[in-house]
Amino acid sequence: MDADAGRAAPTGDAAAAAPARDDRLGAVVEPVAPRTQPGRLVVPDVLRGIAILAMLIAHAAPLVRSLPFPVLFVQSNVNDLASPLFALVMGMSTALVVRRAGPLATNRALVVGQNLIRGLILVALGMWLSTWGSWIAIVLSFLGLVLMIGTPLLLLSTRTILVIAAVVVVLSQPVNALVGSLVTAGGDVPLALLPVDWMFTNSHYRVTNLLPFFLVGAALLRHGFRRDPLLLGIFGAALIAYPLRPLYDVVAPALGTDALTYIAMTRSGSWLDTLHDVGLVFLTYSAVVALATVRSPRAARITGAVFVPFRALGSVALSVYVLQVGVVAIMAATPLGFDNRWLEWLILVGGVSAAGILWWRFVGKGPVEWAIGVVSGRYRMPRRRRP
Repeated sequence: MDADAGRAAPTGDAAAAAPARDDRLGAVVEPVAPRTQPGRLVVPDVLRGIAILAMLIAHAAPLVRSLPFPVLFVQSNVNDLASPLFALVMGMSTALVVRRAGPLATNRALVVGQNLIRGLILVALGMWLSTWGSWIAIVLSFLGLVLMIGTPLLLLSTRTILVIAAVVVVLSQPVNALVGSLVTAGGDVPLALLPVDWMFTNSHYRVTNLLPFFLVGAALLRHGFRRDPLLLGIFGAALIAYPLRPLYDVVAPALGTDALTYIAMTRSGSWLDTLHDVGLVFLTYSAVVALATVRSPRAARITGAVFVPFRALGSVALSVYVLQVGVVAIMAATPLGFDNRWLEWLILVGGVSAAGILWWRFVGKGPVEWAIGVVSGRYRMPRRRRP
């Protein structure tokens, strides 16, 4: 959720493929309000905005349970999209920060150190938010570990990064299952086993499943956001990957698959589940890049206008995330029942989104982003000019 890392030279998203650095700034920047940064990369901000909106919709699902199947289907896919898309954009943001630090070893070490601190803060913040009493499965601790593990890997070549991502995907299902069989389940996870739960066995998120998206996001940032054969390939891969899980649901009974095997093949974190997430993330990425690179001036104006609220949300995503946990914690204090509570749904999805957009428009940097940037040493506070 590193919103500031979307800032780059004002040459457009295609410039993400070109190496650039600023030895004067290194890995430390001034926390300028997003709306005053015309050089921010559009694609990461929009993707991050889509991810936080998807998370808001997913977390509002318990408020509206009586819905027709098509709506529930869309809601389920939106829920599945949010966390891997966040990891993808976090990889893009981190890759941009590493690139901006340049080849100097001291600058790169500074980035790794700063992200180690930022990751630890995300872990602690996630643990704290988990005590607020909301019904949300907090993802921040998992993303914090991904950031700490993934940042040093981005010092490697793109090919090596992609190989590591592929190896992690291949090993994720058997390793998660093996560790899960060795760890006693049931009840709350002991504090000493929380890192194991975050890495391998959690029922909602796992580092082993989020880290590949982080690494792929970094590789995409290095390649650049443009219409080319790679983008077409990503779109094609999405069309192939997405239907594999529902296809297995159809084929499994015909193959006589037993219940335990079916559960192992389709549970959260399995290969089929990962491919499902790949399909959703790649479809979203290819659509956003295609829209962001339209050549018609009229279409570009329309696309730019549509992108504005997503760019705003993406710039203050972490603050919006914390706000929605607080709102849900208040709502969770009263029984939900089975009736649709549309007013609360509108408050959570529309109200929290509006708060984030208005904060971005009139204040600028998100308060949580600002605080983490200052504590981690990422932000250099501007000096006051003497009269």
